[in-house]
Amino acid sequence: MPDHTDGREDIAESELVTRRGTFRAVAFRDPVDGYEHLAVVLGDARDNVLVRVHSECIMGDIFAARRCECGDQLNSAMDAIVREGSGVLVYLRGQEGRGIGLVAKVRTQALQDEQGLDTVDSATALGLPVDTRDYGAAARVLRHLGVRSVRLLSNNPDKIRALESHGIGVTARVPLLVPANDTNIRYLTAKRDRLGHHLPHLTAAASADS
Repeated sequence: MPDHTDGREDIAESELVTRRGTFRAVAFRDPVDGYEHLAVVLGDARDNVLVRVHSECIMGDIFAARRCECGDQLNSAMDAIVREGSGVLVYLRGQEGRGIGLVAKVRTQALQDEQGLDTVDSATALGLPVDTRDYGAAARVLRHLGVRSVRLLSNNPDKIRALESHGIGVTARVPLLVPANDTNIRYLTAKRDRLGHHLPHLTAAASADS
């Protein structure tokens, strides 16, 4: 049986056949954070690669929750990589709720429903940090793949600075805008106004909703 681990127990690769086509799946146990992350790779690019670094979101990614845009962004990013003909999606585990975990995330959502708090105030009301995510694992995955510079599919400027601080050059930010809905408009507005995400499409969406 062939060895698909490159001699290392913390990395494994295989073919991944999806409805969008055939990709390469690279599972990576990070030596720093201890989580098992996944890179979904199309093609064999090294420079200016179209890349999405996606934080795990069970509710959005699996159950298509409308409170956030995570699942829509995941699908849009995969579609963009297919259109490009090459690219990488790095799926980061252990980053649920911007790093606070699933139980805490559900508690913040209960506060949002019961008290009308936004995504920032519901976290701080519970004594939780707003965002604890670290993107070092994403940089290590990309280096393992031989990626030197990326065009990052993201609306979050902090993600660009984080990757660059870990030695991954970001040559461009590629917007990843998905339509807002009546359930997530307040969430997205808080991300724009309080977390600095680039979401220019919200002005038109808010006007249509009013």
